Amino acid sequence: MAERVCAVAIDGPSGAGKSTIAKAVAARCGFVYVDTGAIYRTVGLAVRRAGEDPHDAGAVAALLPGLDIRFDYAPDGTQRMFLNGEDVSGDIRTPEMSMYASAVSAIPAVRAFLLEMQRAIARSRSAVMDGRDIGTVVLPDAGLKLFLTASPEARAVRRLRELRAKGDPSTLEEVAADMARRDHDDASRAAAPLRAAEDAVLVDTSDMTLDESIQAVYELVCRTYPEAAR
Repeated sequence: MAERVCAVAIDGPSGAGKSTIAKAVAARCGFVYVDTGAIYRTVGLAVRRAGEDPHDAGAVAALLPGLDIRFDYAPDGTQRMFLNGEDVSGDIRTPEMSMYASAVSAIPAVRAFLLEMQRAIARSRSAVMDGRDIGTVVLPDAGLKLFLTASPEARAVRRLRELRAKGDPSTLEEVAADMARRDHDDASRAAAPLRAAEDAVLVDTSDMTLDESIQAVYELVCRTYPEAAR
């Protein structure tokens, strides 16, 4: 009998811990982790390098046919993003690219361009995929859909900690303002706005440690897919 392909869709706002939690749970379950935000950041980087306005749908759409976007995994399981053959994994992890990603992700042509890439991954192997429209659009038939959230204050502090670890000098006020802006943009865009799927399980990590958050999600995955238990 063929091994069942398991699909876990995790959505939520920036700073809720989606990527960190999803990556840890995927590793623990033996699933592949797919950071869809990194894919949109890569498109954003291409737009930035081309000198185009990320809000100009026509200009951005015109760039798409010339983009070769791929990803691979380092030996430690880290997802590496490649733009036209160049490893841009580090270049996309900046506050500027976060805003570019939010802008280009509101463009229907961009979402259509990346949709099949994301679905193909989930068809080929068991995966934990995180983003902002995974349960609602990308994997509407996922066996488990989660919506991770946390208070704005908790999310801003977590994001600041990540940026400081990378040497970014941003202040808490700047991070909170950028996050509020992205929350608004993601929730109000016409194309696949950020929202919880009707059948998603809400997980609020505001008062959880990282280990507690990972354990909570892991238990939910194992409840849906017993074969994921390790």
